[in-house]
Amino acid sequence: MRQPRILMCPPDFYGIEYEINPWMSRSRGSSPDRARAQWHRLHDTLVGLGVQVELMTPRPGLPDLVFTANAGLVFKDRFYSSRFRHEVRARESPHFDAWFSAHGYTVEHLPPETFFEGAGDALFCGASLIAGYRIRSDVQGCQHLAGLLHRQVLPLELVNPYFYHLDTCFCPLAPGEALYYPDAFDGYGRRVLQTHVPRLIAAADDEAKRFGCNAVVVGKTVVLNAGCDKLAADLRAAGYTPVAVELDEFLKSGGSAKCLTLRLDGEEAAVWE
Repeated sequence: MRQPRILMCPPDFYGIEYEINPWMSRSRGSSPDRARAQWHRLHDTLVGLGVQVELMTPRPGLPDLVFTANAGLVFKDRFYSSRFRHEVRARESPHFDAWFSAHGYTVEHLPPETFFEGAGDALFCGASLIAGYRIRSDVQGCQHLAGLLHRQVLPLELVNPYFYHLDTCFCPLAPGEALYYPDAFDGYGRRVLQTHVPRLIAAADDEAKRFGCNAVVVGKTVVLNAGCDKLAADLRAAGYTPVAVELDEFLKSGGSAKCLTLRLDGEEAAVWE
């Protein structure tokens, strides 16, 4: 069995320096000490599960570099770099591109007129790529990826500004199985998910708002934010082992476990071959 590989970035410069989603509040801010402690707990939990964690170098002035999921989409030996909608995050891309280039990946860029925010909005479930659009990524980015990957891409419109990336409301567990928050999608999107992902575990409103769906899957273990007891019980009933890690300091920026990680070797639910 291959060793999972995940990219993370220490939260040395993490903070609420701007407001680009409804979770962020500069006046409320965040606690650097608590953020560091929570990040290290997540890091150590993943290492304890046998994950090889690779580290980015944190950079001053880039508080959201810690959210490595948004760097781009990894597919085999290629890295499809994000085109961020907000300029404050676009400054992250050269650092991510340099890391992937230095680690043997071919770095690809989407056309300048598209928006695409990496694994935040693009997650494999089986052989299909589920792609969120409207709030951060756009349909053109999804369509361009479909042509590059030669895979079925299923675009889903995100309709709730609090769930602005797909990974905040959808988490593939295995081919044909996923967590999701139904109210983040319109009726058509829910039907697409029900058709293509036959085993769906729905998160209740309160636990979805704790980003219970923003989870990291390592084999049959699911690492998620603390305070999602019903979702944890549903995961256990489905044969998974939930592990709770408190990540409230990152929820203040609209992120949790999944946002803080980028899988480098293929998600558990991805069928690449």
